[in-house]
Amino acid sequence: MDNRLLLTFYGDDFTGSTDAMEALHQYGLRTLLFMTPPDKALLDQFEGVQCIGVAGTSRAKDPEGMKGELTPVYEAFQKMNPYFVHYKLCSTFDSSPTTGSIGYAADLARNYFKDGIYPLLVAAPALGRYTAFGNHFAKFHGETYRLDQHPVMSRHPVTPMDEADLSIHLSKQTDQQVGKYSVADMAEEKPFDIKEMNAITLFDALEQKHMETFGKMVWNSRHDDATFLIGSSGVEYALGETWKDNDSVNQNSLGLKPNAIDEMLVVSGSVSDVTKRQLEEAESNGFHTERVPYELLASDDMPTDYLDGIIKLIRNEKKVVLYTARGADDPVVEETRAYFTENNVTGSHGNHIGQQLGRWTKYIMDHTDIHRLVVSGGDTSGFVTSQLGIYGMEVIESIAPGAPLCLAYSDQERYNHLEIALKSGQLGGEAFYGKVFEAGRNTRV
Repeated sequence: MDNRLLLTFYGDDFTGSTDAMEALHQYGLRTLLFMTPPDKALLDQFEGVQCIGVAGTSRAKDPEGMKGELTPVYEAFQKMNPYFVHYKLCSTFDSSPTTGSIGYAADLARNYFKDGIYPLLVAAPALGRYTAFGNHFAKFHGETYRLDQHPVMSRHPVTPMDEADLSIHLSKQTDQQVGKYSVADMAEEKPFDIKEMNAITLFDALEQKHMETFGKMVWNSRHDDATFLIGSSGVEYALGETWKDNDSVNQNSLGLKPNAIDEMLVVSGSVSDVTKRQLEEAESNGFHTERVPYELLASDDMPTDYLDGIIKLIRNEKKVVLYTARGADDPVVEETRAYFTENNVTGSHGNHIGQQLGRWTKYIMDHTDIHRLVVSGGDTSGFVTSQLGIYGMEVIESIAPGAPLCLAYSDQERYNHLEIALKSGQLGGEAFYGKVFEAGRNTRV
């Protein structure tokens, strides 16, 4: 195999980026995730890298903000010229014309990756995400729901999904044609002709064989210039299966292992119902949970007395969770919104909370010896990693699909080689926090 990178990806939020990195790691592909596009000098510090990701925040931005963030990423990826450039989005297709527009991301990409179709794969059966004849479905607590009827996504506070046909939803965000390659097309083995397909082509997938079909089709269509792909981490799973059976692609034994720990901090800015269940499970398994007072969050001041109390809690309780709310129906969500409005908190309330949680987390970490941190919520994860000076990470251990434990690389000595798990509110399973705490304990000497 030549030294050309197999794939570069940009994740439209931090937790989704770790999801893609984990998928590649599972196939023995050394993958580094960076917070900004890395230059050659930085990449030269790491050996045997096959895939590179950049964690972003475009899902929370308007098109103008997306342009500012995506332009340097696309420019860097164009220069790297991997086989594939992947715009990685959430497997529930969170987006609208004004917030996290996937269509705008595809339009901007045409300035750098001009030729051919843009294959779109949102399904990820391994994560309980399925697409059939363009309609998308997601599993929740053992039941599979059409996206516009999903208990969480249909009520998303920023981008509620009222349309399950992804081609229709995407067409509201771009003037590019959006075509479909259905499960029926796969069953008929309809030829995959890039020149004859629409500008963006949505692929169905209900099971593993559909993923394998997609992976082989796009791999066999590779060429001298990078192919631009859009989709969930299903893209990584599909290509990983293809590369697994390809003798020309090296799979490595990646030897990173977690250390045993005795203290752990969890910081949650998520209001998903999955997070609510994770909090309840954590409480029943010895975690101390502490709701963050929204009155303190509203202020720009550092609440040192409050945070010093949390530090004492960590020393006594060992396993502590700081959280903002227990699900979308928690009355504190509306109370927080009302309090922020009354006290003239300007801008996005979500961003303000994320920034505060990031600052508070750094204060706590600076005054403790904690070596493992969990952050729940995509936006919160971005603010925390920024505060800790983390510029890159790679997977140590897969804890739950889409939510791995990672080794952090930071310019700040305190946080270099910190073990950190970043997860979206919807992933991880109910026992996630306990599993992260236990990682590495069976290797204690």
